[in-house]
Amino acid sequence: MKRFKITVGFDGTHYCGWQVQPSDVTVQGRLEAVLFRLNGERVKVHGSGRTDQGVHARGQVAHFDLEKPFTTVALMRAMNALLPEDVRIMRVEEAHASFHSRKLAKDKEYRYFIWNSATMPPTDRLHCLHVPQHLDIEAMRQAAAVLEGLHDFAAFTSVPRGGFKGSTIRLLHELKVRKDGKRIVIVARGEGFLYRMVRCLTGWLLRVGKGEVDASETESVLESCIRTARVPTAPPQGLFLWNVRYR
Repeated sequence: MKRFKITVGFDGTHYCGWQVQPSDVTVQGRLEAVLFRLNGERVKVHGSGRTDQGVHARGQVAHFDLEKPFTTVALMRAMNALLPEDVRIMRVEEAHASFHSRKLAKDKEYRYFIWNSATMPPTDRLHCLHVPQHLDIEAMRQAAAVLEGLHDFAAFTSVPRGGFKGSTIRLLHELKVRKDGKRIVIVARGEGFLYRMVRCLTGWLLRVGKGEVDASETESVLESCIRTARVPTAPPQGLFLWNVRYR
């Protein structure tokens, strides 16, 4: 029995998220179906975390155990030959039996892409959020700086089905707003994220950038620990799970 660590990239447009669902098409489901064909038995794929419907990934990490003696090269080639074009295994490594893609993750980096111009290139429509109006980047950066660090982010998360389980306190190492021409990227890196937290952070920063709220209001919203309509959830298509780092 070998444990394999894989890095997965996928376009989440046509998937109901990462996690297996009884009647929906998911990325984890696709991977497990392919491994069943290769292994002849059910194989459980453990991801570093979940992604929502429509969210993409460049660097999702997962692990699984196989009895058949594949090399990393052969396994990567075989999986990519059977997977649809919108899911790709970018890297395969043999891992120690104690490796766990979720429990041993040091931090994760998400990136949210925004196209800030009157006209959206059609080739980017599934992978960027189109915001035609002017955005005040400096104001967005001021608000982002307040949100960095160790905080209770209850005001910046959607309440999952069944309510919150556990603490809503998270350490956000980095929240940066980068601009490259008409493309704006919000980079969020932290030890862990609450349900839809990056999309909520983005939604707030966009309100600040549009001038709907002042950057100075960020601290009071954060300290309220109450989720209200003041903090919208940005649409999923601009969000990518970019990278997962390990201890």
